[in-house]
Amino acid sequence: MAPGSLTKQALKGMAFLIIALWLLLFIPAWSLDFTEAWAYWITFSVLVVVVTIWFLRTDPRLIESRIKSGPAAEKERSQKIIQGITGTAFVLLMIIPGLDHRFGWSHLPFSVAIAGDLLLALGFLIVFLTFRENSFTSAIIEVREGQAVISTGPYAVVRHPMYVGGDLIVIATPFALGSLPALLPAIVIVGGIAWRILEEEKYLAENLPGYTEYRLKTRFRLIPFIW
Repeated sequence: MAPGSLTKQALKGMAFLIIALWLLLFIPAWSLDFTEAWAYWITFSVLVVVVTIWFLRTDPRLIESRIKSGPAAEKERSQKIIQGITGTAFVLLMIIPGLDHRFGWSHLPFSVAIAGDLLLALGFLIVFLTFRENSFTSAIIEVREGQAVISTGPYAVVRHPMYVGGDLIVIATPFALGSLPALLPAIVIVGGIAWRILEEEKYLAENLPGYTEYRLKTRFRLIPFIW
């Protein structure tokens, strides 16, 4: 993809995400008086912009590989199903806090929201470090030409550091938005990510030379000494 076209497409996708996130947060709340949502939306948006601009300048190939996403882009049937489930759950993860705020289903202190935003930032940091270490971090499960096993940086600790960051972002969201009911779709997403990891490892073991040896060397998928 030509650099100018890639930049335009990436910025367009980024803008769509930021606008869609705002709508999903504030329309269900039916109010702009939602401090937790403003803090979350600003934090999330700034981090998305920083990460996108950084890699457009330093590693456009990574950005190109991440433009293709969603169930339709996946090649494996199981991944299409997983992406469909987690995508729906993500929408609910954004909608439920607004409804919670509107109807007063749960009440959490603002300090919890601040802690959630900090955890959100930590998740983005881990994703950033993973992207910086591995240019082949695609948004779909595939093995591209010239791809090799990465075992350095965060990959020396766990086999799927990007999903560690993703899980932290998901888990942080209900607390950052002050909504306990939003934990339900968050749990679904975390479960979907675990299922995705198991399917992804089967695919990589069959299609990426050296991955089986890497699994023996780096024992844990997400959490050291646990799983």
